[in-house]
Amino acid sequence: MIKTAMADYHKLTCIKFVPRSSSDQDYLYFNNGNTGCWSSVGRVGGRQEINLQSGGCMTKKGTVEHEMMHALGFLHEQNRADRDKYIQVNYNNIQSGRENNFEKAKKEYADAMGVTYDYRSVMHYSPNSFSKNNQPTIEAKVSVIP
Repeated sequence: MIKTAMADYHKLTCIKFVPRSSSDQDYLYFNNGNTGCWSSVGRVGGRQEINLQSGGCMTKKGTVEHEMMHALGFLHEQNRADRDKYIQVNYNNIQSGRENNFEKAKKEYADAMGVTYDYRSVMHYSPNSFSKNNQPTIEAKVSVIP
């Protein structure tokens, strides 16, 4: 699944992933630890881990692409500073301790640079992400065409 995700980047973007050489000090390291799907946001220097737990993380190419985007410096779409124009975050439905996944980023830290809000971005959470009661945690303020 990792190679398939990388192939998509190569085909659809200007990003190219190359094998690590012995002289490379900074590199991505794909791990399948049992701690879920995660990556640091942006370059950390040295070995940069992208954790893709076997099972859940490796069943969807979009999940792999999502974590790779974090490593490249991308935040979640629903964390954009201008997100309140596009979505309603229902904090009452969010699992305790998971609220940080829905915090707005400061514009000076994460400027969208005029790019339109993308409900279908691989970086956008699904409507019921981290729901404690099966009710939506994220609702679109405008109709999204299927």
